[in-house]
Amino acid sequence: MRDSTPRNLILILGDQLTPSLPALVEADPERDHVLMAEVAEEAGYTNHHKQKLVLIFSAMRHFAAELEQAGWCVHYHAFDPDSAYESLGDVVRSSAESLGAEGVVATECGEWRLDQAMRQWELPAPLSIRSDNRFFATVDRFQKWSRNRKQWRMEYFYRELRRETGLLMTADGQPEGGEWNLDAANRKKWKGNPPAPPPFRVEPDATTEGVIAEVESNLGGHVGRTDSFGWAVTREDALRALDHFLAHRLPWFGDFQDAMADDEPNLFHAQLSPYLNIGLLLPREVCEAAEAEYHAGRAPLNAVEGFIRQILGWREFVRGLYWTLMPGYAAENRLGNTRPLPWFYWTGDTRMRCMAKAIGNTLEHAYAHHIQRLMVTGNFALLAGVHPEAICDWYLGVYVDAFDWVERPNTQGMVMHADGGILGSKPYAASGKYINRMSDHCRHCVYNVNDTTGPDACPFNSLYWHFIHRHRDHFKGNPRMGMIYRNWDGQGEEKRSAVLAKADEVLLNIDAL
Repeated sequence: MRDSTPRNLILILGDQLTPSLPALVEADPERDHVLMAEVAEEAGYTNHHKQKLVLIFSAMRHFAAELEQAGWCVHYHAFDPDSAYESLGDVVRSSAESLGAEGVVATECGEWRLDQAMRQWELPAPLSIRSDNRFFATVDRFQKWSRNRKQWRMEYFYRELRRETGLLMTADGQPEGGEWNLDAANRKKWKGNPPAPPPFRVEPDATTEGVIAEVESNLGGHVGRTDSFGWAVTREDALRALDHFLAHRLPWFGDFQDAMADDEPNLFHAQLSPYLNIGLLLPREVCEAAEAEYHAGRAPLNAVEGFIRQILGWREFVRGLYWTLMPGYAAENRLGNTRPLPWFYWTGDTRMRCMAKAIGNTLEHAYAHHIQRLMVTGNFALLAGVHPEAICDWYLGVYVDAFDWVERPNTQGMVMHADGGILGSKPYAASGKYINRMSDHCRHCVYNVNDTTGPDACPFNSLYWHFIHRHRDHFKGNPRMGMIYRNWDGQGEEKRSAVLAKADEVLLNIDAL
């Protein structure tokens, strides 16, 4: 018979919905109790998209029910706007006291803010924090790799993890196909063939419908819509989403992973990141499933390598970087940006077609794929000089897969180059020509992508050269930027002055674009 006074109270967070979680695996359902909580502080510390809140709350409730069915005693604190407990620490303290727990056990959380708060909780029983084993590499592993290196480059960390895991490696220790990175093969523009598959979606069950109603009632002021919610909220359905990707999207993921389309917002992207980031799927099983498709001849190497690199490479790299450089990393602003975020980021009300499409899909589904984030909404923020904290808060709030450990390095470093090149050796800055090359958005836009200074000129064009001009001192020593500055200098003083004047006009009227 279960002891009503638990030896330990096992805390499970909303992004730790994994049965193999260390805090659970090491526990005894006969002697330990589980605590899960939806609290106002975590729901409201930024403007989380309503669908993100629905996903996490519903997935938590489904996971709690599964634990109860497996024999655990679960104490669940559902969201209540009138609750006396606003913070997670308040709930943990009260629960540990009322249950008389001998100890509280947690697994490492994914956010510096919460990690620091947890370590300062005053509890009636000692707190023990277990390492999170759901990644390929520990933070210590990353720090040993990065120590004494002049530059941290994902590519080299990725190669080491390929060797260690054996993913896409031959028996003699070489990468499949003879190359480590096939990104150069993954830059095709999609022209409608093959047809994009319909998105995978799960119709909300009674639990999810109840959460939707609660979010609309209690957190209705948050950004986004809930009427299109179709995310998986259980491991079973997340595995179905993985199967759908493997069968219908992976074979073409590589070719078109950088492509955008006006009427197909997702194309061949996996949309599995929310499930990886809350623990419904594990990175190893996802990578191994993709690798199996290659060996079975159902998916080409460029697609599988590109997909695995996003998980084994970027995901692991940014996590290591985050925990190595925080909290100072959050304050990085090496380009000295000061501009507030334009209001149309919250409404999608802009005549720039690419921006309207990327933001519109974000508001409707809490999702946009990585090129929409990096080369459209992120690129515009970079060119316009938006303060890094403003765009970081936006990304953290509006995307269903956004958690600080993965969102901040990608935004602060990769999108905004605010870290001075720690994450990437050059800024991901581009004019409208890039967007036109990788999409059909420009054909539907009121702005002319082939014009830089006219009344209907694409705003990206003049802003690009304005960015290059105003940061010359910062980038003049970067060998990857030399050709760009030679191009800028070669345009002549009169043309450069006209371009800069146009950019100043764009920036002055930025909210009216």
